[in-house]
Amino acid sequence: MNRRHLLASLPAVLAATSFAAAAESKLRVAVIGHTGRGNFGHGLDTMWLKIPAVEIVAVADADDKGLKAELKKLGVGKGFADYHAMLAEVKPDIVAIGPRHIDQHRDMLLAAIQAGARGIYIEKPFCRSLAEADEVIAAAEKAGTKIAIAHRNRYHPVLPVIAKLIEEGVIGRVLEMRGRGKEDARGGSLDLWVLGTHLFNLATYFGGAPKSCSATVMQDGKPITKADVKAGDEGISALAGNEVHARFELANGVPMFFDSVQNAGVKEAGFGLQIIGTKGIIDFRIDKEPVAHLCAGSPFNPAIKEARQWQPITTGGVNKPEPIPKLGAQVGSHETAGLDLIAAIRENRAPLIDAEQGRETIEMVSAVFESHRLKGQRVTIPLETRVNPLTLL
Repeated sequence: MNRRHLLASLPAVLAATSFAAAAESKLRVAVIGHTGRGNFGHGLDTMWLKIPAVEIVAVADADDKGLKAELKKLGVGKGFADYHAMLAEVKPDIVAIGPRHIDQHRDMLLAAIQAGARGIYIEKPFCRSLAEADEVIAAAEKAGTKIAIAHRNRYHPVLPVIAKLIEEGVIGRVLEMRGRGKEDARGGSLDLWVLGTHLFNLATYFGGAPKSCSATVMQDGKPITKADVKAGDEGISALAGNEVHARFELANGVPMFFDSVQNAGVKEAGFGLQIIGTKGIIDFRIDKEPVAHLCAGSPFNPAIKEARQWQPITTGGVNKPEPIPKLGAQVGSHETAGLDLIAAIRENRAPLIDAEQGRETIEMVSAVFESHRLKGQRVTIPLETRVNPLTLL
């Protein structure tokens, strides 16, 4: 079964998983966070409170004040300052790795795998480099650990509905995809890492795996050099540039563009992905509900007579009410993703958004910097360079 079919069957998967929870023993979840260093991500701690199939048995946080607050919030009695000690003592079925600072991800992932975790749910981005991703994936495959990445929009069951609309020609021939980050103070390379990975993961669902990239990275209007490279925020290691312009070639032949300029304009106005065709545009607003809208009509004809309106796309169709109750809340709270990970463990299959896809997004980020390092040269994917290319400038 391919991922499109898996997504199409997601409501049934979730219903079956919830039903099975009553008949099977609960899976034991241990939560790792780090207050002041990425905290517990975007709700990767509280998501488990919404899922009857699991119970939270322990929490780890190196910050004492943060740990006490977290234990109270989750109603858990067992807390640890050292996540290694927690994993060794508790031996959980599932480990939630919450910190947004990704310099901790590789060590936390390997520790959870070595402790025998059956499943891991981790905040994005996946790892700092392709070398780290390669190491983690090899360890997980050897141990049989299922890793799911918190690109929560990819779990949305409206995606196969949109794929079918595209196949039916609702926007004509697909010409390109365009994505922009939030373009706030993080605009440029940090935006590429933190928010661009969401868009890459979404674009590859519709366009297939990335095959190549050409890109330019700028700092205050000039191409970045070695002198611009410094340790990035959120544990992103070597980083430089407050302006990024990239073009990817995807497997289905459709190009995907990503751009981010620091403080470009209205806050978050551009954050999303557009699929542009000869007869219309499908627009995705990340972490919003409805997540997608359709604007029918040629995007290249300003004199078109018909009024052009944005119509929501739901799992019921274009401009139809959403038939799944509280769908936005379920996806946004990671409940949908958590239920899928549980199903993946019990069915011995890959999660819908697995470690391979996590590595794919890191490959696209790395390809931007590798192309820039090679003076805008088109680089093919997978990359030969597995370290952060900015360290090689």
